[in-house]
Amino acid sequence: MRYTWVLFDADDTLFDYGKAEAAALRKTFEAAGLGFEAPYLEVYHAINQRLWQDFELGKIPREVLRTRRFALLFEAIGVATDPVRFAEHYVKHLAEGGDLMTGAAETVAALYGRVGLVLITNGLVQVQRSRLARSEIAPYFTDVVISEEVDAMKPDRAIFDVAFARMGHPEKAEVLIVGDSLTSDIKGGSDYGIDTCWFNPACSPRDLDVRISYEIAALRDVLPIVGLC
Repeated sequence: MRYTWVLFDADDTLFDYGKAEAAALRKTFEAAGLGFEAPYLEVYHAINQRLWQDFELGKIPREVLRTRRFALLFEAIGVATDPVRFAEHYVKHLAEGGDLMTGAAETVAALYGRVGLVLITNGLVQVQRSRLARSEIAPYFTDVVISEEVDAMKPDRAIFDVAFARMGHPEKAEVLIVGDSLTSDIKGGSDYGIDTCWFNPACSPRDLDVRISYEIAALRDVLPIVGLC
C-alpha cells in the first residue's frame, strides 16, 4: 500500500456542498416569509466564496463570516431582514444537507480497513458534526478534525499537527490528503510536506502555483493512487 493514511476534505470533496447550500438558502428564505428567486443563489454563492477565502486567510473572524455574507446578500438583492437571525436558521438547514458527492460512499468504503481515514475540514462544527452523523460514511473515519474545534484551519500547519498527533505521528510519506480546494487542502498539504490529490471534477484551471501530486476528476480514482485496484 502506497499510503497508510488518507485525509479527506469534507465540503465539495465528500459532501455535496452546492446541493446543501441551495436547499438551505431556499428553506431559510421560505421560513422567514421571504420570496426566494433562483438568481439569489448565484449572488450568495459568489459572496460566500469570497468571504470564505478571506476567512481562511485570517482576514475576518468566523463570527463575521457567518453574518456578513447575508448582510451583503440582502444589500445586493434589496431585501430588508435581520442577517443575524437569518444566519442562525440557515446553518440549521445547512446541517441537514448530508448528500454525498458521486462515488464518495463507494470510495471510502473501499479504503476502509486498508488505510486509516480522517476527515479534516474548515467547516462549521454545527454543520459538519450533524451531516457526518447522519451519513453512511461516518463509521469509516477514525477521527474528524474540524478547524473550529482545534482553533486552526487549512492551510495552517497547526491543523495538520493536530491530525498527525491523532494518527499517532505517521511518516509524512505515508499520508495523502484529498480535497477540492487549492488554497486550503492542496496548499496546506503541500506546505506540510505530504502528498496531495486535487479533486477537480469540473476540470478547472490551476490558478495557484502550488505542488499537486495527483489530480483526479472522479473520487474512485483515489483507489489506484493509494494502491488499491
